[in-house]
Amino acid sequence: MGLWQAYSLYGLAWIVFGLLHSALAGPTAKHILGNSLGNKYRLFYNALAIITFGFAAWIGLLIFSDAPNLEWGGRVKVLLSFVAISGWILLFIAAGGYDMRRFMGLSQATQNASEDEPLRTDGLHRYVRHPLYSAVFLILIGGAWTHFGLATAIFGSLYVIAGTWSEERKLITLYGQEYVDYKNKVPAFIPWRGRAV
Repeated sequence: MGLWQAYSLYGLAWIVFGLLHSALAGPTAKHILGNSLGNKYRLFYNALAIITFGFAAWIGLLIFSDAPNLEWGGRVKVLLSFVAISGWILLFIAAGGYDMRRFMGLSQATQNASEDEPLRTDGLHRYVRHPLYSAVFLILIGGAWTHFGLATAIFGSLYVIAGTWSEERKLITLYGQEYVDYKNKVPAFIPWRGRAV
């Protein structure tokens, strides 16, 4: 299989994953599945997202199993390693700014907690609106050692950007003008301007 075919097929797997993931996050699926799953919906949604992402990644590994290695020089490899390590460190720091039990759906499943948290503008959220996604970008880019890693970085980054656009529409609906003001002040992923008070 040629590289263009491999990238195209893997891209198709990401599109299927993205469409399924987005459909399940939409109001129609929430209403239908929420009626049958109740407070376990978020837990189900996250579990299914992990399974479908794993399936897409498995397809990618199969598709790129015979692909030639990328010929990165030593300096590029050092840089990619630094970027990946920075991403993992940022991910753990950023995760500390969230109620991870609620994020995963465990609080809703066991304590009937609300799915929504108050708007966070402290910690890393003072500088970027989506610090977890900033970390994901770094991890994806840092993993571009092979054609599989490079393709994952490309398609994963595109998916995060599209998902953020959709998520921000929901956040504006949820938090209203407070989120609009925050959005106008703080960038999405890269802390290049402004900060929340």
